[in-house]
Amino acid sequence: MSQLFSPLTLRDVTFRNRTVVAPMCQYSAKNGLANDFHLVHLGRFAMGGFGLVILEATGVVPEGRISYGDLGLWDDAHIAPLKRIVDFLHQEGSAAGIQLGHAGRKAATPLAWRNGFDETEEEKAAVAFETWVPVAPSAERHSDNPDFQMPTALDADGIQRVIQGFVDATKRSDAAGFDVVEIHAAHGYLLSQFLSPLANHRTDAYGGSRENRMRLLLEVTEAVRAVWPEGKPLFVRISAVDGSPGGWTIEDSKVLTHELKARGVDLIDCSSGGFSGYGLKAAPHYQVDLADAVRAAGLPTIAVGLIDDPEGAEAILAQGQADLIALARGALEDPNWPLHARHQLEGGGDAYQLWPKQARDRIRDMDRVLGRRQ
Repeated sequence: MSQLFSPLTLRDVTFRNRTVVAPMCQYSAKNGLANDFHLVHLGRFAMGGFGLVILEATGVVPEGRISYGDLGLWDDAHIAPLKRIVDFLHQEGSAAGIQLGHAGRKAATPLAWRNGFDETEEEKAAVAFETWVPVAPSAERHSDNPDFQMPTALDADGIQRVIQGFVDATKRSDAAGFDVVEIHAAHGYLLSQFLSPLANHRTDAYGGSRENRMRLLLEVTEAVRAVWPEGKPLFVRISAVDGSPGGWTIEDSKVLTHELKARGVDLIDCSSGGFSGYGLKAAPHYQVDLADAVRAAGLPTIAVGLIDDPEGAEAILAQGQADLIALARGALEDPNWPLHARHQLEGGGDAYQLWPKQARDRIRDMDRVLGRRQ
């Protein structure tokens, strides 16, 4: 068996293989509620053979959403539609994860496919349009782009609201049946903003030194781990480097990894960027070295970022650079990527077992007629 299609166990959860669907915002919820689109969008990845499917960044409080179209978990009403998705993922053999996040000063932005806030009054009612003033570590805009508003700086009460939001959303994640919670501390969103000297210019206990800038993420992590079942793994997604001059560095991430491990985190999901001046050039496997460096600091990692070749994914695992391989846009392009990759890496009759039972014999028969993949 290839390493890519070998199981991995973290705490009491076993992933059937090492392929992961990374969180991808779909901006298709109303009032934070999942709907049929999310069920079909996410369900196809489970049918496609992925070991773990992680839902998009889900707002722990209403003002923590990137847009009004984001999923939410700030209310008990959000549990049932998410449980419907989780149950289907489990039925098809995938573990279910959810990324809990707060967008901070990058909240209340337009939907990705619109030209700014160009909704008509009629459309606003139909899509449950909302806007609000974002919050941040410091009262500074993310950029001069008009899509981003001037935020207000969080005070002590606001910080406690953020922490409590993560706690409450974690409890609801368990009620919905999720196997994994991932805390979103990457890509220039709120927890990433606190970590980075590019966005955090506070002079209190949450700003200044690296120790202070890590404080909020570590407090959130402690609070989440305390209410997340002992048998379920906890992930944290970080920008291992900001990739911008004067920003968070890989050495910072190594120190952070040590602190997160001490607080019960099981894996680091390694991405990068989130601020102006990002200097990394996107290319196949361009973030793998980050996952490798963080892994050496003491925790398993997910490698992500233009990894779409099965042999390359296998090599990353074989060389000990990461423990799981995540696809985002590659999964959108080919929701059956694991099914195809297993045939490519292993071939033979066993590879057909990853196909859904409703399809595997028909696919095998088709391949036999065509003289391929036998």
